[in-house]
This record gives sequence, C-alpha cells and structure tokens, in this order.
Amino acid sequence: MRDIGDGTVAAVQLATGAPLRSTLDVADPDDWLALDAGVREVAWYRSQFLPEWEHSAPLPVDLTQLGESRFALALCHRDGRIRQEAVSQSARYPGLLPLIVIRCTDWGSPVRESARQLLREVLDVDSALDLAPLILRVGRRDRGAFGVETLGEVLRRATNGQFTALFTSPDRIVRRFGYRLAVEGRLLRPAELARAAAQDEDNLVQDLCATAALTALCDEGAYEDVLPPLLTAANPRTRSAGVTALRRAGRPEKAEAFLSDRSALVRACARYVVRQNGGDPAAWYREQCTALDDPDLLPGVVIGLAECGARADAELLRPLLAHPAAGVRARAVAGLRVLDCADMEQLRPLLDDRAPSVVRETAITLLPSAKELPADWLLERTGSARERHIRVAAFRLLDARGGVVALRAAVGLLDDPDVKLRTWAGQSVQRWHPSADMQRGDPEVQQLLDRSRHLFSDHVLRRRKREAKQGGG
Repeated sequence: MRDIGDGTVAAVQLATGAPLRSTLDVADPDDWLALDAGVREVAWYRSQFLPEWEHSAPLPVDLTQLGESRFALALCHRDGRIRQEAVSQSARYPGLLPLIVIRCTDWGSPVRESARQLLREVLDVDSALDLAPLILRVGRRDRGAFGVETLGEVLRRATNGQFTALFTSPDRIVRRFGYRLAVEGRLLRPAELARAAAQDEDNLVQDLCATAALTALCDEGAYEDVLPPLLTAANPRTRSAGVTALRRAGRPEKAEAFLSDRSALVRACARYVVRQNGGDPAAWYREQCTALDDPDLLPGVVIGLAECGARADAELLRPLLAHPAAGVRARAVAGLRVLDCADMEQLRPLLDDRAPSVVRETAITLLPSAKELPADWLLERTGSARERHIRVAAFRLLDARGGVVALRAAVGLLDDPDVKLRTWAGQSVQRWHPSADMQRGDPEVQQLLDRSRHLFSDHVLRRRKREAKQGGG
C-alpha cells in the first residue's frame, strides 16, 4: 500500500473489523501514512462504509468499546475532537504508536500536544529503532521537527550494538540519520567510518563518513587503517577523498597510481597531489601514451592526457584510435574532442567500430559537423543490417542535420526492430518542422508525412503538410 487509494481500501476494511496486521504492512511507514490520509477520504466520500459513530454519534464519543482496527480509524478521524480523545486512550493499543507519531504533526494544536506528550512518555530505544523510518518521513512535514528531535534524544542512549540496526537499515534516510548521530557523538572509530564510506551505497553517507574519518585523523593519525578502504572504494567520491588525503598522510607518491583512474574526479585529485609533490602529471601521461601497442594501456591514461595536456598532445592520441582495446579507442576519440583537435575524416570510419562505446564517443564528437557528413553515407548506416549501436549513432547525426534528410531517416526507422530506436524515430517525426533551406512543396516530404500519418491527428498532419508546401523560415 503506497498511496491514498490504497489507504481508502484499508480504511474500509478496518471499518468492517478486518485485523490491522492483515490489512496493512505495519512495518512499512508508507502504509501508515496512506491509511491516515485514506481514512479522511473515506469519511468524506464513503461514510456509509464506516461505523455509526463515524458520522452521526454525538460528541464526546465513547471509544472504549472499539477494537484495535476501528480505534485506528478514530486516530485518523477528520474531527479533531475524536482524534484527541483517541490519543488520550491509545495506551490500550501500543501497536498503534505509528499513528501517534503522525498525530505529532497534527494541524490541531490540542491533538498535536497530546500526541507529543504521549510519545515522550512511551518512546524508548527499541521502539525508536522500529519507528525511525516513519518519524523521519513525518519529520519532513510542517511541525515535524519535534519527532526528529525526540528520536535523536532517545537514540543517543542506544548502545553500539543497537546503533548497528540504523547503519544496516535498507532505508537510506534512516542510515543517514544514524551516521549523523554517530559522527556527532564520535561513536565510531575512523577505520569504521572509512569502511562505512566504502561500503554504503548512498552518496550522502559516503561523503559524511569519509569526511568524518579523515577529520578524526587529525588527532589519531592512524592512516594505515583508514586509507585502504577509501582508496579501494567503488564510489569515485570516496576514492577521491582518500587520494586527496595521501598528501596529508605523507604518502603523495602513491597518488601516481590514481592518475589513470576511471573517474575524472579521482584523476583530478591525483594530479593535484602529484603536482603538490613536485611531479608533472602531463609528462607521466605522455610517457604512458607512447606505448602504442601496450594491451594494458588504461583508458584513464588516454583521457587524462587530454584533461591536462596541450593541443600538441593530439599527435599522441591519434595513433590510439587504432588501439586493440575498445576503451582506449573510445577515450582517444573523447580526448581529441577535449583538445578540440578532432578531424572529421579521420573519425568517420570509427562510426562502424564494433564497440558501442567507440561509436558513441565518435557520434558525440561529430555532432557539431553533422551537416558536413555525407547524408547518403549516414542513411546507409541506419539500415536494419547494421548493428544497433551504429544505427543509433547514424540517426543521432542525421537528426541533428534537420531538414528532409532527418525526416527521411526517422520515417525509415519507424519499423526498426529495436523498440527504443523506433520510439525515438517517432518522436523525431512528430517534432519535425521544415528547415529554412528546404525546397517549397517538396513531394518527398508529403510522401514521408503520409507514411507517418499514424503519429499525427488529422489536423496536425494537414498543418505539417501546409508548412512543408510553404517552405521553412
């Protein structure tokens, strides 16, 4: 259950006495939030499904005879007096504490204050761990700060073992909150923070823990336990933090190994450390790139030279266009683009490369020159006999040309075996307009528009044909 529609279904089921735990997932905060909204939806528009007291009983209402399912409805009722009375009697049903959390942000001040007082009294470490996902979601609402502050106060009393539940939660919001508390309270050693930065999948946790680990080392200096997890992390931001710390750790020579990293961010940090140590990254890259037949040449070396080299270094990159490794060829194309030294005639053959990465980089590099490429040569490469990545690149360049050629290519791909390419071609036809240099009344355009009439309404098709007859511009 994820939205208000599911919440209304659950509300109707609870009103008929269905057990709470078979109606919604009590461990899912989104289910509770959907139920809270859904009850009021049902109360307004489907009151015939709710018990008698829901819409006709005098106030104050006696809730003492209600079972857990219907008591949950009372905690979500549209009438604030019923909600307040339900909050005051809710100690009978500790399983409904999630709804008390929601009532802590209630728009009615008496309801809100009663719920907050109750939450202060009953929330302990165990229940706080269970309710953390819900409290943190509700904390995004207006008046939601109370719950988050209370959660923090309670969890600061947790043991290291209990904190582990926060760090391993599948909910990234909970993990972020847990690590923030741990950093503020200095509950984790630098090595533990470094491992968390290397292992967690969330970027915010990675940055938080990596920064905290290196900051703590100002006092302890135990780099041998902290740097290895950071330098071997899969995430580039974490690796870059470790590389930058090599200088402070007195090990700047180790940064050279990261000059060829697959991440531009890590390479940039490595160049900074090498320069600060008196080295010349550009000279290192040039030396590596002279090994034209080296099968172990890394793509990061090739693009690294372009990132810090000069236009003259294009002479080292051009021979690498024929390197046996696809990654090196692709980076050589990208490097020539970065150096603004790309030669259209030299790169054209690479549009037929067997490696999609090479063809993709080549298409990107040739886009500014798309109108200078032979249209028929490109159209030939959109044929179904060509590999998909070649068809995609050729169409990308043809689409950038505009005019009749772009429309011809798009219509020709409407029957392409690849669904994504068909969709892209259809969208291209739909947004096509005659260019300024088009011949007025070109009969081919009329035929192409007729072939794609299923993409337009009759009105739009007539308008496009009229535009084509009048000419672009």
